Amino acid sequence: MRVSDIIQLSTRMFKTRKMRTGLTIIGIGIGIGAIVFLVSLGYGLQKALIDQITSSDALLSLDVVQGEKTVLVLNSDVLSKIKEFSEVREVAPMVSLRGQILFEGTTADSIVNITSNTFLQFSGLKVEAGTMMNDQVNEVLISKAVARVFNIENAKDIIGKEVSVSFLAIKTSESGQEDLDLIEQPSAFKIVGVVDDESSSFIFFPISKVEGLTIDSYSQMKVRVNSTDDLDIVRNKILDMGFAVAALSDVVDQANKIFGILQIILAVFGVVALVVSAIGMFNTMTIALMERTQEVGIMKSLGAARWDIMYMFVTEAMVMGFLGGVVGLLIGILGGETFNLLLNLLASRFGGKTVDIFYTPLWFSTTIVVFSTVVGFITGLWPARRAARLNPLEAVRYK
Repeated sequence: MRVSDIIQLSTRMFKTRKMRTGLTIIGIGIGIGAIVFLVSLGYGLQKALIDQITSSDALLSLDVVQGEKTVLVLNSDVLSKIKEFSEVREVAPMVSLRGQILFEGTTADSIVNITSNTFLQFSGLKVEAGTMMNDQVNEVLISKAVARVFNIENAKDIIGKEVSVSFLAIKTSESGQEDLDLIEQPSAFKIVGVVDDESSSFIFFPISKVEGLTIDSYSQMKVRVNSTDDLDIVRNKILDMGFAVAALSDVVDQANKIFGILQIILAVFGVVALVVSAIGMFNTMTIALMERTQEVGIMKSLGAARWDIMYMFVTEAMVMGFLGGVVGLLIGILGGETFNLLLNLLASRFGGKTVDIFYTPLWFSTTIVVFSTVVGFITGLWPARRAARLNPLEAVRYK
């Protein structure tokens, strides 16, 4: 029997049994759709989280802070030594001091992070409103918590306003006594961006614009390496120097492992729905065999081989499985987009940020269609083998 004949006979169910075939395909589609919806939710949550906390520079950066040995200080000498490592591209330091911000006659206490654009870039910092500061001019970034202190709810309303900044630094007198000294910066600084952090009151201040303060030690450093292969090498070198080192890539790897487990759990729930659909498809194929027993007997009497009969039933099951996969993919994607739209409408109404929590990778879409086709093949295999083994005379007499 020719391939075209097998395909023609296998697709007759769309004309002769439209309702039953359609319901079977929809049943498979619902099972596949459940898998697509749940797994896409897992991928979407993972992507939304990772996109918020990472950038290419952040993943290639190491955080260096004070270690357990208090005698070791992160100073310019340490910075120079780390810069000499062949695996290191650049080092960006930051100093965190207590300080005060004066805005329109109101003074507020805050943490002043004195740093550069390079440090912020390596941190993967993103602003909710405004733009990134230029560390060569009088520009600063503030957290949303600072804006709230000044009774400004909408972050955009404070963009472009000017503030005065003061540092609380330790000053050593001639007698060796240490006292806190308030160092006021003579110039006003323009707020150009607001960071989305409502829990901590802080400001990013350009290190090149500091006056009246000698910076001889740092709170932390960002070390940007050349490639991912250099992360562990540089980490070990800095650990040998006695300083503590952390990498955002470690956090991302751990998050990916957690989300991988979550996706498996979600997929299991979807597979349960698919099993129910597969049982329905198996039932449909079994009924089709009973209805077409006489037809099979006539075909075998006319010379059709056992493999031809088997191919016909298997092809029919695979076609339904394939179409069920396509329908399920559409159901899962459309269901996810609809749910995401409703969620974002609700978030916008209550003042939250919109986010896409569903993501379906292309490779997963392809895999799910192939998977549903394989499920169709497995489901139709037993009825196909049973049809192929029918005795022609008994099949013709069957009623």
